Amino acid sequence: MTTQVRSSRPGPRRILTENEIMEAALELLDEGGVGAASVRGIAARVGVAPNAVYTYFPDKAAVVKAIVEHLLGQVDLAVFSDRKVPWRQRIESLALELRARLTAHPGAVNLMIGGPMNGPRALALNEHLMETLRDAGLGTDEAARASYLLIVYVFGSIALEAAEGTGAHGATEAERISTRLEGFSAIPSGAYPLSAGAAAVMATYVSTGQYTWGLHKVLDGIAGR
Repeated sequence: MTTQVRSSRPGPRRILTENEIMEAALELLDEGGVGAASVRGIAARVGVAPNAVYTYFPDKAAVVKAIVEHLLGQVDLAVFSDRKVPWRQRIESLALELRARLTAHPGAVNLMIGGPMNGPRALALNEHLMETLRDAGLGTDEAARASYLLIVYVFGSIALEAAEGTGAHGATEAERISTRLEGFSAIPSGAYPLSAGAAAVMATYVSTGQYTWGLHKVLDGIAGR
């Protein structure tokens, strides 16, 4: 009687896509911040060996750059590329879209601020923004400076909102305003009369209303340069 020896063959290889890596990285960022989105962490999340991730990205810096590009790729550039629409309206649409996209992934906001903004999508965003500012009557140098000013305002505001949102455990904007108002209402009016009198306004510092108010003031300055 002969015994047949079965050859042990590996199962089908796990097919990994770049989009899966990005989604896993965003999940890790949302859950544990920048430190959680390591190559090993991403590999564990998608169920592959780290080498599989390194096939796409040689190191964490490449992952960070790809995350920035991935998020910017979700921004609809059409919202401010129609030159028939007034330039201010186009920039406001972009600013609101960026806020919506980035506050959905608060862990990624610091990457947008500190990461390299020199990928194709980042450059396309800046190009469209500068083009819009040229339509406002600015020269190329002025448009470049104004573009940077807007990016600093938008990303800085979003970073503050993301930081507070993370600590508020998913509270709504109205709930966060209410919590702030409780704290500011305790300001001693005798010692800090202006702050006490502005408590209701200060409670709305991190809000859609404050965000658009500040954006309008920045655009007013650009328009009246």
